[in-house]
This record gives sequence, structure tokens and C-alpha cells, in this order.
Amino acid sequence: MARAFAEQQQLLKAALADQSELATTLELVWRQACASMPPGRLVEWVDRCREMAARLGPDAAIVYIRNSPAVASSAGAGAALALGEAAAAIAALAGPQAACALFVAAPHAARRLGSSEGFADWLRIVRLIAERAPESALPLLERMAILLDRLGLRAFETWSLGGIRAAENDPERRRRFFALLDIDALRFLGHSGDAIAFTEVEREIKAFITALWRRAPPIRVEPPEGFDAPQRVSFGNGLVRVPQSFRGFAGSGAAIYRAALAHVTAHLQFTPAKFPVGSLKPVQIALISLIEDARVEWLALAELPGLKRLWLPFHFAEPTSALTAPALMARLARALLDPDYVDPHQWVAKGRGLFFADPAQWHDPAMSRRIGGILGNDLGQMRAQFSFRTHVVEPAYRDDNRGLWDFPDAAPSAGETIYEAARFAQTEDQQTDREEPGERDREAATPARSVTEEAEIGIPVARYSEWDFLIARERPDWTTLVEYVPPEGRVETIDRALERYPETAHRIAALVRAAKVSRPVRLRRQSEGDRLDLEAAIAAAIDRFAGLAPSANVYARLERRWRDLTVLVLIDVSQSTNDIVRAADRSVLELERDATVLLAEAMNGLGDPFAIHAFSSDTRDDVRYFRLKEFAMPWDAAAKRRLAGITGQFSTRMGAALRHAGRELQSCSSYRKLLLVISDGEPSDVDIADRRYLIEDARRAVMAVRHGGIDVFCVGLDAGGDSYLTRIFGRHFAIQLDRVERLPEKLPLLYFRLS
Repeated sequence: MARAFAEQQQLLKAALADQSELATTLELVWRQACASMPPGRLVEWVDRCREMAARLGPDAAIVYIRNSPAVASSAGAGAALALGEAAAAIAALAGPQAACALFVAAPHAARRLGSSEGFADWLRIVRLIAERAPESALPLLERMAILLDRLGLRAFETWSLGGIRAAENDPERRRRFFALLDIDALRFLGHSGDAIAFTEVEREIKAFITALWRRAPPIRVEPPEGFDAPQRVSFGNGLVRVPQSFRGFAGSGAAIYRAALAHVTAHLQFTPAKFPVGSLKPVQIALISLIEDARVEWLALAELPGLKRLWLPFHFAEPTSALTAPALMARLARALLDPDYVDPHQWVAKGRGLFFADPAQWHDPAMSRRIGGILGNDLGQMRAQFSFRTHVVEPAYRDDNRGLWDFPDAAPSAGETIYEAARFAQTEDQQTDREEPGERDREAATPARSVTEEAEIGIPVARYSEWDFLIARERPDWTTLVEYVPPEGRVETIDRALERYPETAHRIAALVRAAKVSRPVRLRRQSEGDRLDLEAAIAAAIDRFAGLAPSANVYARLERRWRDLTVLVLIDVSQSTNDIVRAADRSVLELERDATVLLAEAMNGLGDPFAIHAFSSDTRDDVRYFRLKEFAMPWDAAAKRRLAGITGQFSTRMGAALRHAGRELQSCSSYRKLLLVISDGEPSDVDIADRRYLIEDARRAVMAVRHGGIDVFCVGLDAGGDSYLTRIFGRHFAIQLDRVERLPEKLPLLYFRLS
């Protein structure tokens, strides 16, 4: 066998005789190849090297020869051979540069995954991405080491397929996503890793903080500022900002969020006012902030001693660390919280001594400025290295200190540390705002917006997640719901609908009136019923033994005596509702409007609280929502004009509208709540090519709304949409119509299930 692969080596050298660089590269890695592959596989590897030179050219062959032995040593000789096969396919899909990038990324992937099975799965994922997004294969492979260090193999596949889905019709955006230049890539990366996202533990953390201090500060989740940007909690202006996830703290679960928010609320409790910056240097600001952190923590520990078990595990500083300013600060932070920590450095010992000299001074925030100023001067004399641009507060649960300082002009902007702001405030002159010449004239010359333009200006009111069936997880904060002022039409349009279907209106009103939707009441001592009234039966038996005439009212029954139902009618007003329904020779939108009017008249006559909303969408960033009638509003001419004025425009991103309507109904206090969707059919949007994607998201939204105790029912006005409506709402919760006159035939199904 040794003779065979020696012969193969000579054959390869002969084949590459006119390519000296390839031959030289083979000589350099030959020993490594022999050490990482058995003789039989080595012969195959030599053949594969010759194949790479013939198919992909000398440059790609050199890269393969240099990197494949390292793959073999980590994941086996089979992985090195499979790498060559995969490279040929990827080169055909994404070009030879992508194949070279695959060779370079492969050794790190093999070391990270550690098995031939894991490496083969990785190659499968890369090939899948090259098939679906060939322009993105090269930037993805160039950043593969970063991604695999951050994500497991399954999470990497989820993140990659999610990136393709996020920009399905935009190759340039896909390229930016895989190059980690897109904010969605970073945000989704934070949710794809092993770290717990704040949204997963939000309710638990808010309840925990409320229990600690009897206060619930408003919390907002901040998107990542960059892939390598440190994640820290921040507070200010009455708002607490938390990162989507804490990278590097996967094993800590929710503990890092509990520790961070407990620390911030300690500031809100015991830091009465912001510190003025004045002429302080950045290093002094950092140290004053550190002392203030320790001060509020000890005041909190006086009331809640158990918080130390929450904070102490995140102090990792050791006395053997380098003598840089950040390292000494981290050691001082631990020394001020952990009485058992021993640090021989004189500066740390001095800080600890000043802090614990008089615990009574902890109630005065001025002590933080005094001690921090002293330690800052000492640190400056020590010539310890401190960079205000790269300094990060440690430990990780502590906030970034922005909320502690009062800057003369404005708070630091996103991405700017308080130390940068302090330096700039001291070195730059204050610039007063001057009005540019002619500015008022330009403003006067600017034409005012028309009423139509104003109506088209929506207000973003909420962000909702969206379910991606392909990766089997939700994308948090993926869609933006924007509320618009609905246009108005003519009341006569609504009145004509009532005139068009007088018999149908009467039948629907009778049906709605007959359905008593309320909490059942147990009626006792009845002359007839479906069960015995035990107390009445016992009393009758006693009377009989006493020689008295027993009462015959010994039965009980359940009865619904009043109505307790709230209904929200959600109308699909997408562009497709302008299509004509052949059976009725009218548009879908007209049928939707007529059905809504008939239901509204019936509910209004019985006094049931109901609302009418409408929706359409123009990509995930503009899910349009119209409030035609609110629960507290009367069913009057104004509401009818808004219903008459809606027009069919844009697309049908149903999931976000369902989630928003469900949230509206959650605030109602009635016994039963009904979300009644009137739609023409299949969800769709211009930024989604996969038809199944929005169907599965809408189905997931329906399940979530029902989980909140809300009944969800759909009336479909499209004879061909039964398959996907039953998929979204369930076989027994969707009815299909092509004529409004058939509504009384189908509504009993709905009210039977409610009552």
C-alpha cells in the first residue's frame, strides 16, 4: 500500500510538473497528510487533489491541498474527501471563489464539529445555501468561523435559512445579511444562539422586579448595535433598555437578566439624581460610576440580603489579572461586593478601605464622587492603560452608566459611550443653533400636505413576531403594525345593503337573538330538569318521613338567561378583494361589506358590544390597520361612512393583524370573546414568495389567540379558498360563501359552538 500511494505521489508530481507551486505545496503538506489519513484513503486523497487541479484550476487545488489534511485530522479522512466533492458542486453554483472559501473555512468547521457526521451535515447546509442564495455563499463562508463559534450546527442552519427567507426577493439584501452587515442578521443571530432571549423570560423577570421593589419600570428591548458590541442594560428618562440577549452567558439562563434588572432598579431606588459631568476625566467618570454601583447594591442588600447570591456569581475578576485600568476596576468591583475576596494590590485595597471606612456614608451619593475622584487620580499616577473608546463596564450585569450622568447638551447617542461624550463635552466648544438665512422663507414656500397625504401617514403602534415553518421558530419583532385613518364614503352605500337583503337581515337578527351566549346559571328546585337538586331531594325525603307532603320541585337545570358576548369583526381589504365573484356578479369587498353590515345591525339591535376593524399589508414593515368602529363607539353615520370608504389595496399579511386584534379583545371583560375574520382567501405579501409561509404564520397566530381564551372564526367569501382557510382556522371554524344570502345557513354553526 505504501508503494501504491508513493506511486500516486509521483504521478501527481508528474501531472503537476509544469505547475511548480502546486508540486511545492504537495511536498510541504505530504507528511501532515500521511499522519492524518490511512494509506488506503491517502491514495484517494491524491486522486482528489488531481481532480481539483483539473476541475477547479491550480489556485483552488493549492487551497484544497493546504487545508484538507487539517480536516482529516479533526473529522477523519472521509471528511477531507467529502470536502472535495462538495467544493465541485458549490463552485458550479456560486463560483470558484466560493469553493476556495469553503476550503479555508473547512478546518475550523471540522475542529468545531469534531466528527465526520457533523462535518457532512455542515457541508449539506452550505450547499443548500449555495443553491438558494448563490451570491451569499462567499460572504457566508468568509465569516464561518465567527458563526460556528457562536452557533451550534442546528442553530446555524436555522439562522441561515432564516436569512434567505428574510430577503427572499432581494439578492443584495441577502448578501448583506450573510456578511453580518444587516441589523436583522444581528438581531436574528441573537435569538438563534444558545443565549436566552429576553422575550422568553420577560413575564418572569417583570414579576420578579415588581416583587422586589413594588415598582415596574417600563422595559424596552434594544436591537444589537453590532456583532461584537458588548451587551449591557441601560436606563434613563424613566425607561430601562435591555439587550435582546447576553452573548456568552448561555448557561446563566434568566439569571443574568434578573441580576441586571435588580441592579438597575436599585439605582432607581437609591440614586436620587444624576451626577454633573463638570471637568471630570473619562477615567474618573468610570470610577465614580463603579463606586455608585457598589453603593446602591449595599443599600439594596440591607433590605434584601439574598441579592448577593444573584450578583456575586458574575464577578470573575482574579488578583492575577493584568495591571490595566479595566482589569483593576473589575477587581475593585469584586472587592467592594465580596468580603471573602483577597486582592494584594494596594490600589484595590485603598478603594476597599475608603468604601468600608464608614457604612453610614452609603446613604449620601456624594461619597461616590469623592472616592471615585481620589481613585481616579491615583490610577492616573500609576500610568495604567485606560481607553475611553473601548472601556466596557464589568461585570456584565451592571448597566452602562448612561443613566447616572447629566450631560450639558444631550445624552450620549446610541453607539457612543458616556466616556466619549464626556471627552467631547470638554474639548469641543458649545455651538449655538443659528437659523440659516432664508430658512423661514423656504418653510413658508413649502406647500402644506393635502388631506389625502395626511390620511396616508400611518402611526406604527406595535411590532409582532412571525412564525417561519421552515426553521420552526418565531422571528421576534418581525412585523410592524401601522394604524391609518380610514377614508370615508357615503352612508347610502351601507343603507342600500340593508335594502338589498331585507329577508336575510331579518333571519340573521333572529338567529343572533336566539343564541344566548353567557355564563350558565344553575336553577334549583325546579319541577323539571336534567338532574336532581340534591338539597331539594333531601328536603323532600325528610318531609315524607315526617308525614308531610313532599315538594315535587326536586330538579335542577343549567340555563343561559342573558347575553355576555364581545365581537371584533376583522375585514380583509387587500387588493384581491376587488376581484369579482362570478356567482354574485359583485366584488369580494362589496360582499364583505354587506355581510359586515348585516351582522352589525343584528348585534347593535341586541346591545352586544362589537368593533369593526380592517387590514391589508405592504411588506412586513407596513401591516396596515384601520379602526372603522370601536367597542365604545355607537353604530352611527360616522361608523357607516368609514365602513363605506374602505377600498381594496395591497396584500394580505393576516398573522400580524390577527395578533393585534387578539390583543384588542384581551382587554375586554365579557364572558365570551369572538374574533370574526371576513376574508377573500389566501394570505400573501409582495416580499414573500413561498405561499405556505404566511398560511402557517396565520395558523400559528390563530392558535395563539385561541390560547388567550378568544374564539376565532372565519367567513370566507371565495369559493376556491376552502383548503387554506380550514388549514388556518380549523375545519369546524371556517365557513365558505359565494353569496351573502347564504350567511343565515352558515351562522348557526358559529353560534352553536359559542353557546
